[in-house]
Amino acid sequence: MKPVAFEYARPASVAEALGMLAAQPGAKVLAGGQTLGPMLNLRLAQPALLVDITRIPDLAAVAEEREAVAIGATVTHAAIEDGRTPDPTGGFLARVARGIAYRAVRTRGTIGGSLAHADPAADWVACLAALGAQVEIAGPGGTRRVAAAAFVRGAMETELGEAELVTGVRLPRFSRRARFGFHKICRKVGEFADAIGVVACDPESAYYCAVAGATHGPPLVMELRAGPDGPKAMTAGEAAAILRTQRYAGDAYELKLHAAALARASQMAFSA
Repeated sequence: MKPVAFEYARPASVAEALGMLAAQPGAKVLAGGQTLGPMLNLRLAQPALLVDITRIPDLAAVAEEREAVAIGATVTHAAIEDGRTPDPTGGFLARVARGIAYRAVRTRGTIGGSLAHADPAADWVACLAALGAQVEIAGPGGTRRVAAAAFVRGAMETELGEAELVTGVRLPRFSRRARFGFHKICRKVGEFADAIGVVACDPESAYYCAVAGATHGPPLVMELRAGPDGPKAMTAGEAAAILRTQRYAGDAYELKLHAAALARASQMAFSA
Protein backbone atom coordinates (compact mmCIF):
# COMPACT_ATOMS: atom_id res chain seq x y z
CA MET A 1 0.00 0.00 0.00
CA LYS A 2 1.69 3.14 -1.24
CA PRO A 3 0.25 6.54 -2.10
CA VAL A 4 0.40 8.03 -5.56
CA ALA A 5 3.15 10.58 -6.15
CA PHE A 6 2.36 14.04 -4.80
CA GLU A 7 4.05 17.36 -4.11
CA TYR A 8 4.64 18.32 -0.48
CA ALA A 9 4.60 21.86 0.94
CA ARG A 10 4.95 23.20 4.48
CA PRO A 11 3.70 26.81 4.68
CA ALA A 12 4.69 29.09 7.55
CA SER A 13 1.45 31.07 7.72
CA VAL A 14 -2.27 30.72 7.14
CA ALA A 15 -2.05 33.17 4.22
CA GLU A 16 0.65 31.08 2.57
CA ALA A 17 -1.37 27.90 3.06
CA LEU A 18 -4.47 29.49 1.53
CA GLY A 19 -2.43 30.61 -1.46
CA MET A 20 -1.23 27.06 -2.03
CA LEU A 21 -4.74 25.63 -1.75
CA ALA A 22 -6.09 28.20 -4.19
CA ALA A 23 -3.30 27.55 -6.69
CA GLN A 24 -3.76 23.77 -6.67
CA PRO A 25 -7.40 22.62 -6.80
CA GLY A 26 -7.84 19.27 -5.09
CA ALA A 27 -4.90 19.77 -2.74
CA LYS A 28 -5.21 18.09 0.66
CA VAL A 29 -4.40 19.60 4.05
CA LEU A 30 -2.24 17.56 6.42
CA ALA A 31 -2.52 18.12 10.17
CA GLY A 32 -2.20 15.05 12.39
CA GLY A 33 -2.50 12.67 9.46
CA GLN A 34 -4.26 9.97 11.48
CA THR A 35 -7.00 9.65 8.88
CA LEU A 36 -5.41 11.14 5.78
CA GLY A 37 -2.31 8.92 6.07
CA PRO A 38 -4.22 5.64 5.71
CA MET A 39 -6.41 7.17 3.00
CA LEU A 40 -3.30 8.09 1.02
CA ASN A 41 -1.84 4.61 1.40
CA LEU A 42 -5.09 3.00 0.28
CA ARG A 43 -5.30 5.53 -2.57
CA LEU A 44 -8.71 6.66 -1.40
CA ALA A 45 -7.18 10.13 -1.58
CA GLN A 46 -4.91 11.02 -4.50
CA PRO A 47 -3.98 14.69 -4.18
CA ALA A 48 -1.44 16.35 -6.42
CA LEU A 49 -0.34 18.50 -3.47
CA LEU A 50 -0.18 17.89 0.27
CA VAL A 51 -0.16 21.08 2.38
CA ASP A 52 1.31 20.44 5.83
CA ILE A 53 -0.06 23.03 8.28
CA THR A 54 1.63 21.71 11.42
CA ARG A 55 4.31 24.43 11.47
CA ILE A 56 1.88 27.37 11.39
CA PRO A 57 2.08 28.98 14.85
CA ASP A 58 -1.38 30.59 14.73
CA LEU A 59 -3.04 27.21 14.26
CA ALA A 60 -1.44 25.78 17.40
CA ALA A 61 -2.40 28.76 19.55
CA VAL A 62 -5.07 28.92 22.25
CA ALA A 63 -6.69 32.26 23.13
CA GLU A 64 -8.77 32.94 26.22
CA GLU A 65 -11.52 35.50 25.84
CA ARG A 66 -13.96 36.77 28.42
CA GLU A 67 -16.84 34.63 27.18
CA ALA A 68 -15.07 31.99 25.11
CA VAL A 69 -11.90 30.00 24.51
CA ALA A 70 -10.47 29.70 20.98
CA ILE A 71 -8.53 26.51 20.30
CA GLY A 72 -6.31 26.33 17.22
CA ALA A 73 -6.94 23.69 14.57
CA THR A 74 -3.68 21.80 15.12
CA VAL A 75 -4.07 21.41 18.89
CA THR A 76 -3.94 17.67 19.53
CA HIS A 77 -6.40 15.48 21.39
CA ALA A 78 -3.61 14.65 23.85
CA ALA A 79 -3.03 18.33 24.65
CA ILE A 80 -6.69 18.65 25.59
CA GLU A 81 -6.65 15.35 27.47
CA ASP A 82 -3.61 16.40 29.50
CA GLY A 83 -5.06 19.78 30.43
CA ARG A 84 -2.45 21.72 28.47
CA THR A 85 -5.20 23.90 27.01
CA PRO A 86 -7.78 25.95 28.93
CA ASP A 87 -11.06 24.05 29.27
CA PRO A 88 -14.18 26.26 29.35
CA THR A 89 -16.24 23.23 30.39
CA GLY A 90 -14.35 22.54 33.60
CA GLY A 91 -12.92 19.20 32.52
CA PHE A 92 -15.52 17.80 30.12
CA LEU A 93 -13.32 18.34 27.04
CA ALA A 94 -10.51 16.37 28.67
CA ARG A 95 -12.90 13.54 29.46
CA VAL A 96 -14.05 13.34 25.84
CA ALA A 97 -10.49 13.54 24.50
CA ARG A 98 -9.42 10.70 26.78
CA GLY A 99 -11.81 8.34 25.01
CA ILE A 100 -10.66 9.05 21.45
CA ALA A 101 -8.96 6.05 19.84
CA TYR A 102 -5.61 5.26 21.52
CA ARG A 103 -2.94 7.42 23.12
CA ALA A 104 -0.64 7.12 20.10
CA VAL A 105 -3.42 8.49 17.90
CA ARG A 106 -4.27 11.23 20.37
CA THR A 107 -0.71 12.55 20.39
CA ARG A 108 -0.94 13.23 16.64
CA GLY A 109 -4.63 13.67 15.84
CA THR A 110 -5.97 17.24 15.93
CA ILE A 111 -9.29 18.82 16.80
CA GLY A 112 -9.40 20.71 13.50
CA GLY A 113 -8.53 17.65 11.46
CA SER A 114 -11.29 15.66 13.12
CA LEU A 115 -13.85 18.30 12.20
CA ALA A 116 -12.59 18.79 8.65
CA HIS A 117 -12.65 15.04 7.96
CA ALA A 118 -16.27 15.01 9.19
CA ASP A 119 -16.69 11.36 10.07
CA PRO A 120 -20.15 11.25 11.71
CA ALA A 121 -18.76 8.81 14.30
CA ALA A 122 -16.00 11.17 15.44
CA ASP A 123 -16.27 12.23 19.08
CA TRP A 124 -15.57 15.92 18.49
CA VAL A 125 -18.24 16.25 15.81
CA ALA A 126 -21.02 15.42 18.29
CA CYS A 127 -19.37 16.97 21.35
CA LEU A 128 -18.70 20.39 19.83
CA ALA A 129 -22.20 20.54 18.38
CA ALA A 130 -23.64 19.95 21.86
CA LEU A 131 -21.44 22.64 23.39
CA GLY A 132 -22.58 25.31 20.95
CA ALA A 133 -19.07 25.72 19.56
CA GLN A 134 -18.23 27.64 16.41
CA VAL A 135 -15.81 26.50 13.73
CA GLU A 136 -13.43 29.22 12.56
CA ILE A 137 -12.67 29.16 8.85
CA ALA A 138 -10.26 31.08 6.62
CA GLY A 139 -10.43 31.25 2.85
CA PRO A 140 -9.86 33.45 -0.19
CA GLY A 141 -12.81 35.62 0.83
CA GLY A 142 -11.60 36.20 4.37
CA THR A 143 -12.57 34.59 7.67
CA ARG A 144 -15.91 33.39 8.94
CA ARG A 145 -17.50 31.29 11.66
CA VAL A 146 -19.97 28.45 11.33
CA ALA A 147 -21.84 26.78 14.17
CA ALA A 148 -20.36 23.35 14.84
CA ALA A 149 -23.89 21.94 14.75
CA ALA A 150 -24.21 23.07 11.12
CA PHE A 151 -20.62 22.56 9.97
CA VAL A 152 -20.96 18.86 9.16
CA ARG A 153 -23.53 18.39 6.40
CA GLY A 154 -23.21 14.63 6.17
CA ALA A 155 -20.67 11.83 6.07
CA MET A 156 -17.32 13.39 5.02
CA GLU A 157 -19.17 16.52 3.89
CA THR A 158 -18.72 19.95 5.49
CA GLU A 159 -19.43 23.63 5.00
CA LEU A 160 -15.86 24.22 3.83
CA GLY A 161 -15.70 25.92 0.47
CA GLU A 162 -13.04 25.67 -2.21
CA ALA A 163 -9.57 26.50 -0.85
CA GLU A 164 -10.92 27.10 2.66
CA LEU A 165 -9.23 25.92 5.83
CA VAL A 166 -10.40 25.20 9.39
CA THR A 167 -8.28 27.45 11.61
CA GLY A 168 -9.79 26.69 14.99
CA VAL A 169 -12.76 26.15 17.26
CA ARG A 170 -14.37 28.73 19.53
CA LEU A 171 -16.11 27.34 22.62
CA PRO A 172 -18.34 29.35 24.97
CA ARG A 173 -17.52 29.42 28.65
CA PHE A 174 -19.84 27.49 30.93
CA SER A 175 -20.66 28.30 34.54
CA ARG A 176 -19.62 26.18 37.50
CA ARG A 177 -23.17 24.84 37.67
CA ALA A 178 -22.94 23.39 34.17
CA ARG A 179 -23.25 19.64 33.83
CA PHE A 180 -22.31 17.38 30.94
CA GLY A 181 -22.83 13.82 29.85
CA PHE A 182 -21.07 11.85 27.12
CA HIS A 183 -21.59 8.20 26.28
CA LYS A 184 -20.57 6.24 23.23
CA ILE A 185 -21.23 2.67 22.26
CA CYS A 186 -18.57 0.85 20.25
CA ARG A 187 -17.70 -2.79 19.70
CA LYS A 188 -14.14 -2.34 20.91
CA VAL A 189 -12.34 0.31 22.93
CA GLY A 190 -10.55 2.70 20.60
CA GLU A 191 -12.80 2.14 17.61
CA PHE A 192 -15.21 4.63 16.10
CA ALA A 193 -18.56 4.62 17.84
CA ASP A 194 -21.75 2.95 16.67
CA ALA A 195 -23.71 5.53 18.67
CA ILE A 196 -22.89 8.68 20.64
CA GLY A 197 -25.00 10.62 23.10
CA VAL A 198 -24.01 14.05 24.41
CA VAL A 199 -25.87 16.30 26.83
CA ALA A 200 -24.84 19.80 27.94
CA CYS A 201 -26.80 21.86 30.45
CA ASP A 202 -26.04 25.17 32.13
CA PRO A 203 -28.83 26.49 34.39
CA GLU A 204 -27.23 29.94 34.63
CA SER A 205 -27.60 30.56 30.90
CA ALA A 206 -30.64 28.29 30.45
CA TYR A 207 -28.69 26.24 27.92
CA TYR A 208 -29.97 22.69 27.56
CA CYS A 209 -28.82 20.68 24.55
CA ALA A 210 -28.66 17.03 23.57
CA VAL A 211 -26.94 15.54 20.53
CA ALA A 212 -27.05 12.12 18.92
CA GLY A 213 -23.83 11.41 17.05
CA ALA A 214 -22.51 8.61 14.85
CA THR A 215 -25.66 8.74 12.75
CA HIS A 216 -25.75 8.28 8.98
CA GLY A 217 -25.43 12.03 8.52
CA PRO A 218 -24.83 15.17 10.55
CA PRO A 219 -25.28 15.09 14.32
CA LEU A 220 -28.88 15.40 15.48
CA VAL A 221 -29.09 18.44 17.74
CA MET A 222 -32.03 18.72 20.11
CA GLU A 223 -32.97 21.45 22.56
CA LEU A 224 -34.08 19.91 25.84
CA ARG A 225 -37.21 21.24 27.47
CA ALA A 226 -36.76 22.35 31.04
CA GLY A 227 -39.46 22.15 33.69
CA PRO A 228 -39.59 24.22 36.89
CA ASP A 229 -36.68 22.20 38.27
CA GLY A 230 -34.80 22.00 34.98
CA PRO A 231 -34.51 19.02 32.60
CA LYS A 232 -34.52 15.50 33.94
CA ALA A 233 -32.69 12.37 32.86
CA MET A 234 -34.29 10.52 29.97
CA THR A 235 -35.15 6.87 29.76
CA ALA A 236 -34.20 4.98 26.62
CA GLY A 237 -37.86 5.00 25.59
CA GLU A 238 -38.10 8.76 25.99
CA ALA A 239 -34.87 9.24 24.05
CA ALA A 240 -36.17 7.04 21.23
CA ALA A 241 -39.36 9.08 21.06
CA ILE A 242 -37.35 12.30 20.81
CA LEU A 243 -35.13 10.84 18.08
CA ARG A 244 -38.19 9.90 16.02
CA THR A 245 -39.25 13.54 16.01
CA GLN A 246 -35.85 14.38 14.50
CA ARG A 247 -36.49 12.22 11.42
CA TYR A 248 -33.95 9.70 12.60
CA ALA A 249 -32.80 7.66 9.58
CA GLY A 250 -31.46 4.49 11.23
CA ASP A 251 -33.16 1.12 11.51
CA ALA A 252 -34.80 -0.23 14.68
CA TYR A 253 -31.55 -1.66 16.05
CA GLU A 254 -29.64 1.58 15.45
CA LEU A 255 -32.45 3.56 17.05
CA LYS A 256 -32.12 1.48 20.21
CA LEU A 257 -28.36 2.08 20.28
CA HIS A 258 -28.67 5.83 19.89
CA ALA A 259 -31.53 6.02 22.38
CA ALA A 260 -29.46 4.11 24.95
CA ALA A 261 -26.42 6.36 24.39
CA LEU A 262 -28.53 9.50 24.70
CA ALA A 263 -30.30 8.25 27.83
CA ARG A 264 -27.02 7.36 29.53
CA ALA A 265 -25.52 10.74 28.65
CA SER A 266 -28.53 12.50 30.16
CA GLN A 267 -28.25 10.39 33.30
CA MET A 268 -24.60 11.39 33.64
CA ALA A 269 -25.50 15.06 33.26
CA PHE A 270 -28.56 15.27 35.44
CA SER A 271 -27.51 12.93 38.21
CA ALA A 272 -24.24 14.82 38.82
